[in-house]
This record gives sequence, C-alpha cells and structure tokens, in this order.
Amino acid sequence: MAGSKQQTQNQNKVFSRRVAILGGLQATLVGALVSRLYYLQVVEADKYRLLAEENRINVRLLPPPRGLILDRFGVPLAANFPNYRAILVAEQTKDLEQTLGDFARLVPLSERERTKVMRELKRNRAFTPIPIKEDLTWEQMSQVELNLPELPGISIEEDQKRYYPFGGLTAHILGYVQTPNEKEVAEDPDPLLTLPGFRIGRNGLEKAYDEALRGSAGRSAMEVNSVGRVIRELSRDEGKPGSDLVTTIDIGLQEFAQQRLAAEQSCSTVVMDIFTGEVLAMASTPSFDPAAFYRGITSPEWQSLNADMFRPLTNKTISDGYAPGSTFKTMTTLAALEAGINPNFSVFCPGHYVFGPMRLHCWKKGGHGHVDMLDALQHSCDVYYYDIARRIGVDAIAAMSRRFGLGQLTGIDLPGERPGVIPDQAWKLGTLGEKWYPGETLVAGIGQGFILTSPLQLCVMTARIANGGYAVTPHIFKRYGASSPPSTDPTLAAAQAGRADALGYPSMGLNPEHLAIIRRGMDLVTNDQRGTAYRRRIEIPGMEMAGKTGTSQVRRITMAERSTGVRKNEDLPWQFRDHALFIAFAPVHQPRYAISVVVEHGGGGSTNAAPIARDILVECQRRDPSRRNPNAEGGRREMP
Repeated sequence: MAGSKQQTQNQNKVFSRRVAILGGLQATLVGALVSRLYYLQVVEADKYRLLAEENRINVRLLPPPRGLILDRFGVPLAANFPNYRAILVAEQTKDLEQTLGDFARLVPLSERERTKVMRELKRNRAFTPIPIKEDLTWEQMSQVELNLPELPGISIEEDQKRYYPFGGLTAHILGYVQTPNEKEVAEDPDPLLTLPGFRIGRNGLEKAYDEALRGSAGRSAMEVNSVGRVIRELSRDEGKPGSDLVTTIDIGLQEFAQQRLAAEQSCSTVVMDIFTGEVLAMASTPSFDPAAFYRGITSPEWQSLNADMFRPLTNKTISDGYAPGSTFKTMTTLAALEAGINPNFSVFCPGHYVFGPMRLHCWKKGGHGHVDMLDALQHSCDVYYYDIARRIGVDAIAAMSRRFGLGQLTGIDLPGERPGVIPDQAWKLGTLGEKWYPGETLVAGIGQGFILTSPLQLCVMTARIANGGYAVTPHIFKRYGASSPPSTDPTLAAAQAGRADALGYPSMGLNPEHLAIIRRGMDLVTNDQRGTAYRRRIEIPGMEMAGKTGTSQVRRITMAERSTGVRKNEDLPWQFRDHALFIAFAPVHQPRYAISVVVEHGGGGSTNAAPIARDILVECQRRDPSRRNPNAEGGRREMP
C-alpha cells in the first residue's frame, strides 16, 4: 500500500516536471512568436506594407500619342490613325499553338508574323499583352469578337498607327518609325521602348526630333491577383503627348516638285528661302513607301529596295555627291575677283587650252573667241576658267568655295548628310598622300576632278550669292505647336524686307560689287539670247530667274574618241552619261528663292535640269505665302 502511494507520488512529480518543461517551451515559443510578430508588424511595418502594395498593384506604361508633323500651313505630313489590333496574353491560354492556329483561321497570319509573336513572347512575361496582328479591318475585328470564347487569351484593343498621307512624296524628309532593336532598348533609358509594338523614329525628321515627337509615358495602376491577372483599374495617367512639329515645307510645292521629277530615273532638287534658310521643298526620286517600314518590311521588299540601281532609299539631296560642273564657275569667278583679277580681263578661246603636254577642251568645239568675265559666265567658256584657275591656284578656289558652304556639312536638321569634297593641296596630301599637280587646278576650275557637292550645298551656295553674301543655314524645323498664319510670321516679315542679317545670319565679308557681277552673269545665262539657258527662261513678267547651267562628266573621253567623234550621251549606257545640273534664284531683281536641280546621267544641264528648275520656281512664286495661303479654302489665286 505504502509502495503504491510512493509510486503514485513519483509519477506525479515526473508529470509535473514535464508539464513545467512543456509549459516553459510553450511560453518560450509564444514569446518568440509575439516578438517576431511585433518585429514584423511594428518595426518592419513600413517595409512589408510597401511589399504588399506592390504585390497587389501592377503599374503599366501607356504609350502617348506621337506628335504630328505639319507643313508650314498646318497640313498634316505625318499623323496618327486608329489601329485595331489583336493582342495575346500567354498566361490566359493553355495551348498557345492551338490558340494561334484558331486565330489564323479567322485572320491570316504569315509565318513571319508567327515568328515575331513567338519572339516577343520569349522576351516578355506571360501576363504582358503581345500584339499578334495589327491594322485589322472591320470585318476581321468582328470575326475575332464573335469567336472570343474560343480564343482564350486573345482580345481586341485600339491604339494608334503612324500614317503618312503623302507617302513617298515626303518619305526622304520625314523618314519613318519602326520598333527598336534590342541594342536601342538597352541604350535608351526611356521605358517606352520596352513596350511591345512601340516605335521610334528612323531617318528624316522622325529620327531628328524623335524624343520630342514621342512624348512621355502615361501610367495605369491595375489591381492584380497573386498570379498577376488584372482585376480592375485603380488609376490612370495618360502621360504627355508628343509635341507637334511645324516644318518649313510647303506640301503643295513639294508635291509639284516630286511629280516634276518623276519623269527622270534619278533626280533631286532643293528649294529654299534665301533670307530665312527655310527649305520649302526637297525632292529626291525615286522614293519609297514609308508604310512598309511601319508594318515591318519583308525580306524580299528590303532586297528589292537595296538592289535598285536608282537607290530609292537614299535622300540624294543631302547624301550624294556630284561633280558640280559649270555651276562651280561662280566660285572660280569670285575667287578670281578676290584675287584681284579685273572683270574686264579677257581670254581668247579657240576651243581648247594647251598647258604643257596637256590639251584641255572647251565644251564648244569651235571656241568662243575673246571673252571677258561676264561673257565667260554667260557662255560657260571652259578655256576662260582654265586660264584664271591657273593664275589664282586651287587653294584660293577651295577657300572661296568653303565660304559658300561647299565641302562641309550645311547643318540642316536631317540625319545622313555628307560633306562632299572641296580639294586643295593639303587635302590631297593628307587624303591620298600625293602632291597636287598644276593640271589638276585647271580641272578643278570648271568643277570637275576631285570636287563633290550635294544638291543642298549647291542650293545654299546659290542662296548666299543671291542674298548679298550672308551665311544662311538651311533648316526644315520651324516651331513646336500649331502653325500660324503667314501674315504673323516674324521671319517672313524679315525676309520680305530682304534682311538676312536681321535673322542673325553673319555676313561673309564679300565685296558687294563682286557678288553683283555673279548675279549679273547668271541673269545673262537665262535672259540674254546668247545665254546657255535662254530657251529655258521664265517668261512671266516679275518672275524671271537667273541661273547657271552645269554638265559634269562621269567618264574620261580619250583622245582616240575625240579624233573619231565623241559619242552622244543618248548613245551611251545610262550610267556613263553626264550629270545635268542647274542652279538659279528668282525673281531676278528682288531675289527671294534659290533652287538646285541635279539629274543623274541626264545629259546637258540646259536641256534637262533647267526646265525642271524653271517650272518649280514658277510654281514656288505662285504659291508665295506672303501673298496668301495657297491651301486655304477657295482654291488657288494667281499672283497680281
């Protein structure tokens, strides 16, 4: 009995110890738990509140509308158009291949489009919407909407696509937009580039002013569940739309110029205001359709464009270099005048010029006889320029040419401009490692040899001659925002007053009398019966132009060919024919506009380039914005 009692007491003691131990452990665990909860909920409360909020709210970027590009009168050159597109959220479909296949039975999907979709799906998260088909027609959109229950993960949304109303007429000026590549996304900090389907500017104004045109991203705060699926939109900020860009382009004149060039296989022209530097038209043919790059150009299309011998992707006005031929004689003349050669200095032209063992020919086989400076400009006598080039040297000719913007970038606000070449002794030694030979100076004096100039440079040169020697700079950007009526444009008022200096352009420090001789010589070229372009003159009173023809050889004519008869341009393959050039300003007595025209392998400047310049200058003066807005309702009014 006593033993049993003792055993019970021992068991109770053991149980009590165990209970105490368990209670202590429980108390310790509860204390630790309370301490941890206190740490998490009080000490770390702000941190975990933020993490919870981020897990609940998904902030998505919203692409802003891209800014419009307008002509000088407010006509849209690049606009935005509603775009209905089908998008796919991969996480919402169990069988991606089947979903795409079902969609393709309603809306055709090319293999290229399928490949693009799969690439985008790999680059983005499963809940990110991926565009699978853009620019759906109303019928296609309706078909998809009716079949949405059988198309899990697919929906229709509306955004904006870039639209170029004038297509190829403005392609070289505007460029186009295209989705960025991986390198561009990595290098550009703008988060907009990470959005599937977002496009950035490529070439032209779209590239030059891309950041201003694209605007800044908006944000949409979406409530999502634990797997990232959208529940509802909590807030929305549309962001800042891209800035509208007003250009100096007159689209009516641009359209006329581009169509006027269409008859030529490869041709370019630039028209600019000689006082403001505003480019009114810049045309290069052939052109291309910028819409092809927006939707994504196919490999065959790209190969076709690159294989085209007439180079439709190249803006020839700024990117190509041509020997300026006789248009360059204006520079040789000015260099001679500055070197002290009297305008009355005359040379006898028998049709050729002998210099040591060299025998250089004038374009006129029988020669021009005795010619002075004005005669030489009017008749474009090569022998006269061989002689004065020999007298003043190539360095003097090169220095004068560079003052007029040749052989260097003009500064126009377009990507892709090339500087061309104005050679001198130092250039040849530094570039080719060879010394300059005197015979090369004679060839340079008539705009041949190493000299390369762009059509834009020739237009700038002409503008500086016509405006009295002010270093006007060409530009296409006018302002951000809406266009204004011509009557309120301060630059226009300054131009009407003929004050390039009032617009901030520096004087080139040339003798006004020397410039007057050049202008007078160009007047004789087109308005005197003996001038090389008299038959291409403007006969409308008050619109007369002054110009200079140019024909530049692209092949060497051998002595054997001269003895048997030089083959005519039209008998040669296209790529061996001479380039045709023409520069001009108008009106003659109150200059306002300058133009240059280059017809690749077009033959004679007076025959092929001058008529184009004449027609464009007539249209330019008819559309003179100081008289009216030619695009206003009521149609065109003729000049008084």
